[in-house]
Amino acid sequence: MTQSAQEKLPHGSMGLPFCGETLGFLKPHESFSLGSFLQQRCSRYGKVFKSHLFGSPTIVSCDYEFNMFILQNEGRLFEADYPKVMHYILGNLSLIVVTGDLHKKLRSSAVSFVCAAKSQSTFLPSVEKLALSRVNSWRHCKQVGFYAEAKKFTICAMLKLLLNINPDEPLGSQILENFETYMRGFVSFPLNIPGTTYSNAVKARIRLSSIVKEMIIKKRKGNVGSREGEDLLNVILSKPNLCVEEMVSVVLDLMFGGYETTAKLLSLIAYFLGQSPKLLERLKEEHQVIRKSKIDGEPLNWEDFKQMKFTLDVINEATRCGNVVKFLHRKAIRDVRFEDFVIPKGWKVLPILSAGNLDPLFYENPSKFDPSRWNDTSTCKKVTPFGGGSRLCPGADIAKVEIAFFLHHLVLNYRWKIRSDDYPLALPYVDFTKGLLLDLEKLDS
Repeated sequence: MTQSAQEKLPHGSMGLPFCGETLGFLKPHESFSLGSFLQQRCSRYGKVFKSHLFGSPTIVSCDYEFNMFILQNEGRLFEADYPKVMHYILGNLSLIVVTGDLHKKLRSSAVSFVCAAKSQSTFLPSVEKLALSRVNSWRHCKQVGFYAEAKKFTICAMLKLLLNINPDEPLGSQILENFETYMRGFVSFPLNIPGTTYSNAVKARIRLSSIVKEMIIKKRKGNVGSREGEDLLNVILSKPNLCVEEMVSVVLDLMFGGYETTAKLLSLIAYFLGQSPKLLERLKEEHQVIRKSKIDGEPLNWEDFKQMKFTLDVINEATRCGNVVKFLHRKAIRDVRFEDFVIPKGWKVLPILSAGNLDPLFYENPSKFDPSRWNDTSTCKKVTPFGGGSRLCPGADIAKVEIAFFLHHLVLNYRWKIRSDDYPLALPYVDFTKGLLLDLEKLDS
């Protein structure tokens, strides 16, 4: 780094030798705030500052304009740069960690899957059937651990959509067991020694890869790749430019994205609504109108989904307040000038997505859960819960359908109270809603 570039770095502190300021950065905090680490440094140094995080000199950005600049210049000025421990557990072909042309190729396959899923005639019935089954299973329960229940729903939905596998099948049970072990690796200390949670997760991913790989090979040998209506793995198999290992990685990425983040968002919505009886009642009224327009037992359809305007406002506001994805890992691939400072080539860059979502310049009382904000059409332009640019989450639309259908049956069958007053914590890679307990009251049909 040249002397001139050094002089143009943002202000900040590099912290302690070796560990820098990583421990302070990862300190848990309420999801509707930036946390003391970011608040203190923004106050002292400004919205863009330097630090030393995850073993690298780092530029941290809580500036919305700069964050958009980073996301829009993916591949030109910046590229993904996740810690090596993430590579080991996600795999080197994961959409999250790959860059350049390989990322474009793999993402194209994921987008094709999402488009095919939405157009498939069995998509909505399958989602609704799984949602109704999960909600009905609580019929005699007075309390549920909601996050665990939400995860059961989302992983079953992905198994059915991707592989046409039911969770009660032997293969489905095997995949679920390995996937749970795999996911626990994201909330563990990254020590790859036999017997540790992290090591078990790495091994579970290997087993999952083997299962999916075997399914792909069997489909190819049986010449079933061209058959329609069986499952959406055929969409990925139809990509002639993908090798088997790349196909496996796309499948696991879709399962990961459709499982964890969707379950967390659904849990956050249950939390916010449990704290807001008036909003819960308004949501219930919207779904009562939809249900009254249908004969008994008639399934939901796309027209019904379009009528769920307040439901989508609730989902969108939960993404803003909940901040499921707090920040992203990027690296400058050349010296980058933005306004009056320079980011040296090779430095890590962390765009804090939650900063824009909670900026009082954009929102009045930003810590308040208020779905009416979304009556203003400009709100959607300020919120970046699903990333942006070439790495915008391809499955966001599917997640909204799954959550909307689940909420439809949830609010028509139950009212609930939050058992714990602890606000969900926004700590990266930690199941911050795992302790969410709901006291249920079954409603009259």
